Amino acid sequence: MNTDKNTVIGFVLMGILLMGYFWYTSTSQQAYLKEQKRVTDSIAKVEATRIKPVDTIAARLDSVRRDSVQRLSAAGTFQDAAIGTEQFATIDNDVMRVTFTSKGGQPKSVELKKYKSYDSGLVVMAGSGFDNISYNINTSPSQASPTSALFFKPSAVTKNADGTQVVSFTVNSADGNSIVHQYVIRKNDYMIDWNLVVNGADRLLSQSSINLNWQVLAGRHQSDIKYERQQARLCYFEDNSYDYEMAAEGVTKNFDRPVKWFSIKQQFFNTALIAKNNFTSGEVVLTVPSDSSLVVGKATANMKVQVPAGATATVPFQLYYGPNEFNVLKKYDMQMESIIDLGSGVFSFVKYINRYIIIPVFDFFASFIQNYGWVIALLTIFIRLVTSPLTYSSYLSGAKMKVLRPELDVLKKKFGDDQQGFAVEQMKLFREAGVNPLGGCIPALLQIPIFFALYSFFNSEISLRGQSFLWAKDLSSYDVIATLPFTIPLGFGDHISLFTITAVVTSFLISIYNMNMTPDQNNPVLKYMPYIFPFVLLFIFNKLPSALTWYYTVSNIITLLLQYIIQNYVINHDKILAKMDDARKKPKTKSKWQERYEQMLESQKKVQELKQRTEKK
Repeated sequence: MNTDKNTVIGFVLMGILLMGYFWYTSTSQQAYLKEQKRVTDSIAKVEATRIKPVDTIAARLDSVRRDSVQRLSAAGTFQDAAIGTEQFATIDNDVMRVTFTSKGGQPKSVELKKYKSYDSGLVVMAGSGFDNISYNINTSPSQASPTSALFFKPSAVTKNADGTQVVSFTVNSADGNSIVHQYVIRKNDYMIDWNLVVNGADRLLSQSSINLNWQVLAGRHQSDIKYERQQARLCYFEDNSYDYEMAAEGVTKNFDRPVKWFSIKQQFFNTALIAKNNFTSGEVVLTVPSDSSLVVGKATANMKVQVPAGATATVPFQLYYGPNEFNVLKKYDMQMESIIDLGSGVFSFVKYINRYIIIPVFDFFASFIQNYGWVIALLTIFIRLVTSPLTYSSYLSGAKMKVLRPELDVLKKKFGDDQQGFAVEQMKLFREAGVNPLGGCIPALLQIPIFFALYSFFNSEISLRGQSFLWAKDLSSYDVIATLPFTIPLGFGDHISLFTITAVVTSFLISIYNMNMTPDQNNPVLKYMPYIFPFVLLFIFNKLPSALTWYYTVSNIITLLLQYIIQNYVINHDKILAKMDDARKKPKTKSKWQERYEQMLESQKKVQELKQRTEKK
């Protein structure tokens, strides 16, 4: 933290960036919710006017008969698979339990053993009934059927010596063609290998291609579903490059270049489909509801895959149902770790701070400390040590400005309202004393990337889920010490976070300390902004993860201690004054920037003087 006017300028700029960033995201979400409510209300009105048919037993039986006839007709040479009994096969490894169904030969549900959902049950993925993987096959010269309508025959689950487990689902036609869905699950792995083998591909597939239809429902796993929906994204790796689309307002993405994989990303989990030989084209539609349901998002993908020409074709896919954990996704070597939002938009560059500094240091401390609250405290101390040269430079600049305060006061009295003349003389004074007027501002601005890096990190670090510390039950979400009977606007919400209060109070104490050390308080904006800034933080921080507000609290406490120690026991003001006197005696050389700046001030001063003489005449 700085102790001069430039420090305050740094805080003003940082405050503007923060408020602009959160205003933009809040405005976008509110517009989306308003539009979704309008659409929902319109649909409800239409549905209300419809006449509901009488649901009788006879009608239901007739519907079942018609459905059976239609399925038998569409099944063609696969009629033995058109009607059957659904069978299940379950595979367990160290991290998940996968249940497969014979209907369509596909995953039915996936339970993640290491993660609990908001209701304390295990996180379940692909278990909603909406999830489906299917593609059409030619069941006869004039008929086609989706594979999801066929009953496959499951094999027994086999376990290999290396711990991998394999299960296959097969469907046969009357004329000797067959389709096999083989699934391979490895030890301690969230990735499922899916090998699709088509015998008779030249007859079963049209134009040597598979048009894969994939339906995914992302269910609620966090206590704050609104915030979880804001984190929803469609991520993909197209043409050897990672990209994503924000899904808070819904998104439709058309692909016309090769796609390696795409993922439906939630705050801490994602479901991904990978084509080892690439999808050639396709479309993904992701919608995010605004109602009170437990759905974060629904996606429907229609993707095309070319298969080798010939009677038999093998198409390798992979399915990922798991956490957004950096090291887990990175090991697949497909840039899937980019799914984790460690920095995006204007501040996308901060992801490198997270990847190469924050995550390794955080993991190092977490390797021998079980309580993540203290891990965050140690991470904060580490960051403050790394940035201590900047901090000291800032305090030193403030001390020099404090020494020059009497001379600056004299100049102000001398020039009065002549701001141009005062600015010219002020620059000369700074140059003579060897003081850099930006010495306090630049270090403060350099703290902004660190803040946004940590903002992204604490919003996406899955190891913080469910970790309690002091009064916070979950460091990945906001802590609640009081629930309000009403909602406060501007993003505050209907609760009070104690860690937010501690962060704001410590920020306010820093502001008071800095204002006592700042030489210039004539500008009312600069005078009151340090007091307004902590108040703004109250609305920004109240719904952010308690890990971030705890970090900010620790960082502020360290700042207060450092300011007091450095100002009172490290910086020697007499030595600073002596050095500044020596600097005044030495010959001065102006930098090009100083020359241009002084020329600009002189020019403005002359224009002002000319204007004043003209007005007098």
